[in-house]
Amino acid sequence: MGVRAVIFDIGGVLEVNSEMTFIADWLDRLGLTFEDLGPELFEIWAKGERGTVTESQVREAIRSGLSVDDRIADAVMTDMWKQYLGVANFELIDYLAGLRPRFRTGLLSNSFVGAREHESAAYGFEDLVDDIVYSHEVGMAKPDPRIYLLACRRLGVDPGETVFVDDSEMAVTGAESVGITAILHESNTRTIALLDAALL
Repeated sequence: MGVRAVIFDIGGVLEVNSEMTFIADWLDRLGLTFEDLGPELFEIWAKGERGTVTESQVREAIRSGLSVDDRIADAVMTDMWKQYLGVANFELIDYLAGLRPRFRTGLLSNSFVGAREHESAAYGFEDLVDDIVYSHEVGMAKPDPRIYLLACRRLGVDPGETVFVDDSEMAVTGAESVGITAILHESNTRTIALLDAALL
């Protein structure tokens, strides 16, 4: 069975991200410690990944959890998205863009509520591929086998016809568990070489 589709992760692959330190950074700026955080701030991140809260509810959790005013809450949100988006990995983005129309292409991301809008504005990912599966929109996340099967189904391909690229060993193992050929992204050179070999 030949390869008909290629799916990429986003963060750490098409985006080069630094560690998400925005909360720690703001604690330092505000003279607070993690012990000062309200419990709502600890709970909001998992909910955001699964899409059970809105972006405005995330902002409210930041405002309440840090005990800050609206201006500071907006600034924290700005820093959060700046770190979340990172910078574009243009080499891999260009490689992925060049796969169409020979292959169906998609993105599969353990994301956060608001990611589609912010990433579309920053990088135009929706114009790059045939489909994007965001965890916060579908209520499940890698390495849940169902999310890989969903991504394949939305592209109209079988798992055995699909190659998947991710920088997380856990996500790669999850893809392999449903029969997808998976590549662990460690460097652009390695990933491109492995993709070229898989797509022959």
